[in-house]
Amino acid sequence: MSNSADSRQGPVRRTLRHPARVLTAAVFALAGLIFVTSANTAKGTNIRTDSSLLKLSDLIQQRSNKNAQLDETNAVVRDDIDTLVRQDDGSTKAEAARLGELERAAGTRKLTGRSVSVTLNDAPPNATANPGYPEPQPNDLVIHQQDLQAVVNALWQGGAKGIQVMDQRLISTSAVRCVGNTLILQGRVYSPPYKITAVGDPGRLKQALNGSPAISNYLLYVKAYGLGWKVDEHEAVTLPGYSGTVDLHYAEPVKQ
Repeated sequence: MSNSADSRQGPVRRTLRHPARVLTAAVFALAGLIFVTSANTAKGTNIRTDSSLLKLSDLIQQRSNKNAQLDETNAVVRDDIDTLVRQDDGSTKAEAARLGELERAAGTRKLTGRSVSVTLNDAPPNATANPGYPEPQPNDLVIHQQDLQAVVNALWQGGAKGIQVMDQRLISTSAVRCVGNTLILQGRVYSPPYKITAVGDPGRLKQALNGSPAISNYLLYVKAYGLGWKVDEHEAVTLPGYSGTVDLHYAEPVKQ
């Protein structure tokens, strides 16, 4: 009876110990595989500090800086071309004057005059609601694309002769777009505060800002949560001419 019991319990105890040894061996084998795979992936470099593994934000900023350099180079080349064309273009004075008007209207010429600038900014860190307003949601505390568009549209409606957003002149194909809390304008990236400058009659420009329903809605958030809003008038400001590409990019149907 006792021998029979011993014979049954023996295999049972060995069976319980055996998986433990197998599991331990499997863990070490898996750890070794991970180390090998990690080494092969890194190819002998430190994964944590490998410069090729840049964050997306770093890559975007690099491309933005590169685009800024290309814009500057393009502007210099364009000035050289314009100088050569003016030296012997064979056009009459009337034609040259007409060309100058078109360039000013297109935004490729510098523009000087009285102006109004508008600066928008996110709410301060740890902003809370002022008395009488509900506690803010995260989206209530940052500048949105429609806020910038509202200012630009109001300034155009106020008779602006030219508009500059940050350090770039707007033209007819310019698109003011925001991704997260950053502005992407003509291939370059900007962070708040955002400054928009318009050359024109200051009185008409400020009247257009005050009459915009979209801006009135934004000013409610300024009052409730402390978003930035500042309007300044300037006697003489020079806006740069647009220096980027004017080529249009569009989709074409695939021919089958």
